[in-house]
Formats: sequence, structure tokens, C-alpha cells
Amino acid sequence: MASDARGNLWQADAREAIAAPPLAADAQADLAIIGGGFTGCSAALKAAEMGASVVLLEANSVGHGGSGRNVGLVNAGLWLPPDEVIKVLGEAEGTRLIEVLSRGPEMVFGLIARHGLDCEEMRNGTLHLAHAPSGMADLVERFRQGNRLGAPLQLLDAEETARRTASGAFHGALFDPRAGTIQPLSYCLGLARAAKQAGASLHADSAARSIAQKDGEWQVGVCGHTVRAKALLVATNAYHLDIEGCPPPRYVTVNYCQFATMPLPETVREKILPRREGCWDTALVMSSLRLDRAGRLIVGGMGDADGLGAAVHRNWARRKLASLFPQLEGIPIEHSWSGRIAMTSDHVPKIVEFGDNAMAVFGYSGRGIAPGTVFGSAAGAALIDPLKRAELPIATTRSHSEAFTGLRSRSFEFGAVMAHAWKAMVSR
Repeated sequence: MASDARGNLWQADAREAIAAPPLAADAQADLAIIGGGFTGCSAALKAAEMGASVVLLEANSVGHGGSGRNVGLVNAGLWLPPDEVIKVLGEAEGTRLIEVLSRGPEMVFGLIARHGLDCEEMRNGTLHLAHAPSGMADLVERFRQGNRLGAPLQLLDAEETARRTASGAFHGALFDPRAGTIQPLSYCLGLARAAKQAGASLHADSAARSIAQKDGEWQVGVCGHTVRAKALLVATNAYHLDIEGCPPPRYVTVNYCQFATMPLPETVREKILPRREGCWDTALVMSSLRLDRAGRLIVGGMGDADGLGAAVHRNWARRKLASLFPQLEGIPIEHSWSGRIAMTSDHVPKIVEFGDNAMAVFGYSGRGIAPGTVFGSAAGAALIDPLKRAELPIATTRSHSEAFTGLRSRSFEFGAVMAHAWKAMVSR
């Protein structure tokens, strides 16, 4: 496979676009939002549809962060199995969060249909693939827990999984018909377009430098100007920059890289993932598989494709594709890119209410699309209408701390490099 892959596929073929000029003057709003990803754009859309004035500030381009580097799997629920969510949050709050997020894909695909978002939406379900017998045991337990709570999951044996994937490498799979895939950057840009059409003011290349609450309103310093707002939402997630007066969200960052082949020949495309489900596996150092609309096969795994271990991760991707689908050995990789995930210790997202009418939402732990849409929309509504606070997916907290975040972030990258390097050694 060629090693001179270009960058982010989603940036190269995004069909949605949004004009978001830098902030050029002071502004006044009901709600100021810092961060132009799934969470921020969903909040802007919801608040604007409620009749509020909204100013969204993005330090780079809309969707620049994890939202534009995502795998594109629209999953229901969190990475944690249901019983673990209930263990972390308690029976009542845990069950409620599970129920709310079970409807996450419905919300995402509903927004796509309602606003005509051009984002390669495909609601054909997802496959959680068992990489080993231990992985299959995990899926059996997830199947039991999910079905107990009403999830329409289907447990597939190895033979059916091979038919669904065209690979005999897996020991079974858990199929979730509620889920699907999208072009994530196009989805984010489409949300931004819809928010702008609803009246929100969006500004890229407008990094917030400071925040302060004065005289009952929030003041955000940006580009030499000030945005004054009744309420403030910080939706920067894993791409938070230093902002004076803003307590930084606390989480561990995990890098995730992806590699996209050239469009597969039609005869090959018809056999690999013929139903177009998005996939990820049960391995500790997880990997993912999916096809895009053009027929490119995209393989992803933990690691930074732009960091010191870049060559290790690229070689891993080549071997991974060849081991799963021998007919693809030697096919060129056209694109490679990386993104950062914000992961909390308990793998549950947080809503930190760090001041009056001010919230920070973060920590989706690899499940950004549906939870980001759900949490962003709910936070936007709650900051405009206090009566909507009861509809927040989880209770807010005044603070959230994580220990040794930098060290733990580096250890995840080191572990990914070592795991991918070890697989290279044992496959020789």
C-alpha cells in the first residue's frame, strides 16, 4: 500500500459547508457557545429554534476537532455496558441515561432528515465484532443486559458474522439495528448550517481568550472584542484551549487514527460489508471498520497517525486490512488522519455547572455523535429555559477532577504503539 496518503478524508469530500467569518465586533446574545463541534452546533441549533439569540465561537474551523475526525458510527448508548452505567450513576439516573441515549441515533437521523443534511447517512445498524472468544463472552453479556432493558440487539454467530463482513477473523458479533453511519464532518457542518438558518451567529477563527461574569452576564473576550451573554456553554471537549477564567475540563485524551483505501472495485465492494454496517471490535486496543459512500474501506485504531508512532500505526493498518481481507493486500491507502477523544475515568460524560447559567459538557469517551447531539441539544435548551433543566441527560456537577491526566494520556499512546508493534512482530 502506498505510504504517501493524504490527510483527513472527511475534509476532502465534505458536501456541507458553512460561512462562519471571524468575530469582527462586540456582540450581545442570550447564549454564547465556545466550540463548534457536535455539542456546540447542536446547542446552537436548539437554542436558536427556541427563539434565543446565539453566538458560537470556534477557535479553528467548524468541526475542526474530534467531530471532524470521528469514525462516523452513530451508536446508541455509551461505550460502557448498561449494568456498568447503572453502577456508576445509580439505578434511577443510570437507567434514565441509558433510555435517553438509546434514542440518540433516532435524534441524529431525525435532524438529518428534518434539515436536509448531506452527510452520507446510512441507518443499516452497527456490528460490535468479537476479536477473540473472550470478546464473544463480553458480547453475550452485553446482549443480555441490553435486551433486558429493551434494546433490539441481535447476537450473531461466527458464520453469520463472516457473511456480514466477508472475513472469517471474528468469533461473532452484536448487531444493533438502531445505529448507522454518517460522514461526521458533513453532519457537523450541516448542524451549523441549520443553526445559522435558525438565526444563530457562527464565527470560526475566533478563539475565546477569557471569560468572566460581570453584572449578571458572561463576557467572553475574543479577537479583541467582547461577547456578552446571559448564558455560556463550553463545548470544547478534547480540543480545549487555555481560556482565562475558565476551569479546564478534566479528562484523559486518547488518540485515534484512521486510514482510508482508494474506492474499492465494485466486485469487491459488493462482498465486503455488503449491508454497509459500521463496525468496531472488542479488543482492548480497539479497531474499527466501515465503508464510505464512494466505496473506500476505512480502518481505524488507537494511536496518533501524526505522532512519533506514525509509521507503526500505518504499518499496522496495512497488515490489518490484509489479514481481514487478503484480496485487499497491496491496495493503496489514500487518506490518513487522527483525532483526540476525551475520556473520563468512569467513561460517563460530564455536565459541569461552573457558574450561574454556565455549563461545560465533555467526556464522551469515544461516543461523540449521538451523545454529543443529545447532550448539546439538552444543554442549549436548559441554558435558555430553566424549566428544561429536568430534561438534561444527567445531573450537573459543580466540578470534576481527574488525576495524572497527562501521564495517563501518554500511557495510552505508548500502549497503542506497543500493541501495534507487537502485532507486527508476531505476524512475521
